[in-house]
Amino acid sequence: MDVQAEEGLITASARVLVTTAVPVERDAVARAFPGPVTEVRLPGTLLCRTAAGWDLLAAGVGPALAAASTAGALTAAALDGAPYDLVVSAGIGGGFAPEAPVGSLVVADAITVADLGAETADGFVPVTELGFGTVTHRPPGPAVRAVSDATGARTGTILTVSTVTGTADRAAALRGRHPGALAEGMEGFGVAEAAAAHGVPALEIRAVSNPVGPRDRAAWRIGDALTALTEAFGKLAPALESWNPHDAHDR
Repeated sequence: MDVQAEEGLITASARVLVTTAVPVERDAVARAFPGPVTEVRLPGTLLCRTAAGWDLLAAGVGPALAAASTAGALTAAALDGAPYDLVVSAGIGGGFAPEAPVGSLVVADAITVADLGAETADGFVPVTELGFGTVTHRPPGPAVRAVSDATGARTGTILTVSTVTGTADRAAALRGRHPGALAEGMEGFGVAEAAAAHGVPALEIRAVSNPVGPRDRAAWRIGDALTALTEAFGKLAPALESWNPHDAHDR
C-alpha cells in the first residue's frame, strides 16, 4: 500500500477489492475507471483489474457465494504478498421509500443481515440473541463520511437478505426491526464477514433500482441504477484519498 507517512492518507495505489453480485454490476463499476481492464484468473473465479489497480470481482448472488468468492480473493492476495487494504461491496438494490428513492445512492454505516436467526411465537429472534455469531458489521466512519460527502449518498443501514422482499408486509416488518434501514441487497453481509476474517475494513454502497416491497418490474429502473453506480465510483476513488486506513476502527 502506498501511504503518505506525514498525512496518513490512503492513495489511489491502495489495494482495493470491489465485489458485485453479477458481471453487469462489475462492468458498471469498471466504466468509472479510464484505461484498459486486465483479467486475472484465480482458482474458481476471475478478477478484473483496472488501470488504477482496483480489482473488481463478480462474486455471485447471495451472502454465501459472495462470502466464499471474496474470501478466496482475499486469501489469494495475502498469499501473493499483496493483501487488500479495503473491500467494497457494491451493486444495485432495493430502497426503502421515501428515504431512499429509485436512482439514489446509499452507503452503509451498518451492514446487517436481516434474516439470520429464528422465527418464534413472539416474532423473529436474531442469531446473536440465540448466543451465536454476529448480525452487523460497521464500516469505518471516516470512510463512510468521505464517500457520502463526495457522492451524495444517503447514510444508513443496508440489510442483507437471502430472499428479496416482495410484499408490503415484509417490508414493514423489516423496517420495524431495523428503523435505520435504507436499502436491502443480498451480498453485503457475506462480503463483510469475509473481510472481517482477514482483518480488512469493508464498505457497502448500493444504487437503488426499485422500492423495497411488492414486486413491480415495470417500476424497476435497473439502467438508471447502473448509471448511478458508475457515477458514484467516479467520485468514490478520490474521496477515499482523505481516509486514513489506520483509523479503520474510528466510528
